[in-house]
Amino acid sequence: MTNPVEDLSKILRAMKKAHLAAGPANAALRRDRLERAARLITDNRAELVRAISADFGNRAPYHTLAADIATTAAGLHHSAAHVDQWMQREAAEVSDPAMAAWIEPQPLGVVGIVSPWNFPINLAFAPLAGVFAAGNTAMIKPSEFTPRTSDLIARLVGDAFDAEELGVVIGGPDVAQAFTSLPFDHLVFTGSTAVGRHVMRAAAENLVPVTLELGGKCPVVVDEGFDIATAAERTLTVKTFNAGQICLSPDYVMVPSDAVDGFVEAAKAFMARAFPGIQANEDYTSIIAPHHFERLLDLLADAQAKGATIVPLNPTGEPVQDAATRKIAPVLILNATQDMRVMQEEVFGPLLPVVAMDVDQAIARINAHDRPLAAYLFSDDDAVQARFAACVTSGALVINDIMSHASIESLPFGGVGASGIGAYHGVHGFRRFSHFRPTVRQSAEGLSGQRLRAPYAEKQAVLETMLSAKN
Repeated sequence: MTNPVEDLSKILRAMKKAHLAAGPANAALRRDRLERAARLITDNRAELVRAISADFGNRAPYHTLAADIATTAAGLHHSAAHVDQWMQREAAEVSDPAMAAWIEPQPLGVVGIVSPWNFPINLAFAPLAGVFAAGNTAMIKPSEFTPRTSDLIARLVGDAFDAEELGVVIGGPDVAQAFTSLPFDHLVFTGSTAVGRHVMRAAAENLVPVTLELGGKCPVVVDEGFDIATAAERTLTVKTFNAGQICLSPDYVMVPSDAVDGFVEAAKAFMARAFPGIQANEDYTSIIAPHHFERLLDLLADAQAKGATIVPLNPTGEPVQDAATRKIAPVLILNATQDMRVMQEEVFGPLLPVVAMDVDQAIARINAHDRPLAAYLFSDDDAVQARFAACVTSGALVINDIMSHASIESLPFGGVGASGIGAYHGVHGFRRFSHFRPTVRQSAEGLSGQRLRAPYAEKQAVLETMLSAKN
């Protein structure tokens, strides 16, 4: 019987040894690794689309092409185009002009990446845009909930990369636990806040620095007077993408009391245009697994039992849910209260609570709970926008849209507090996975260092004079 910890430890030791023996990767090698990773996912996109859809039961091909393939490849190409610039040392100011000092980015070593099932390509390969750009190598542990996709990733990576550059480890929770306990030079985990606590605890045993991309309840706030149809359409656009199985998906909406009915009507109209059918519609994605499907139905039943008004957005003649397809139509939950589980847990599905609340009440409610991965505000009022931005702390803030920040490579992607630690994307990923080492080159005379050399009496007198003059 094999021991996952021992097996993975051997792989990691071999990768670390190879990384040290090879020395720092030059810009050409870093670009090559980034471009190989991009080609891997774009050249094999048809096979990846099929594997992901099979793992989900049905996953809209466009969801995979847009979020898992195109966005990820764009990030890898962005890093390849900028890596020469990012690698440059930064001159530092010194008091002695005869000395020289600079800050130089160094690779960390071998980075572990634990990726989830909801975007199995993006959340495995997007961190590589920073990891490879910074000159590191990596080992990926993909999710066991997408076994066909994980096996395909392992095969494709094995064909495109040497085992010492990039490895893929397949397995269930026991392998994941062993993986997170390894002495990586950095560990990236994307998943739930609850599991993130365990990952951070395991990494701490080896003092491994972590980047935790977690989740939370991303709020949507609609200001008085904002066009309610626009807010509903933009919210439902993302809530229906991947059937709401996104860490950045709108988790609940707070609207003025006199706008609730308008939001409901606009949501119904949007769904009729976008999804005239759901159960047989290839554009609508299934819930990943039976237990997630049942969990969402339990959240819905709990809300209904506690007095919520349920407004299904399913097409006429179709059921709200079907266990055979694992598809659940979007459902608005009106009069949602804090004692309902749907207002306590991250939804991660197509259920959308709607709460009557003004902006100031919404700010207070957000601040009374864990800081979200993203906050969304719809307002035409500059003063309201400024007040909301100043008062709400969140991983990201998007004004008058939902989730549009995630595909902008110049912006850092990450959470704060319970929604995550650290950020990546673009140059922020390069910085996250680099060590910025200060370097000093002393002058031949070494005058600046002589201030520490005994005897001290004359030097102390000079120093006292200097300190007195500054006062």
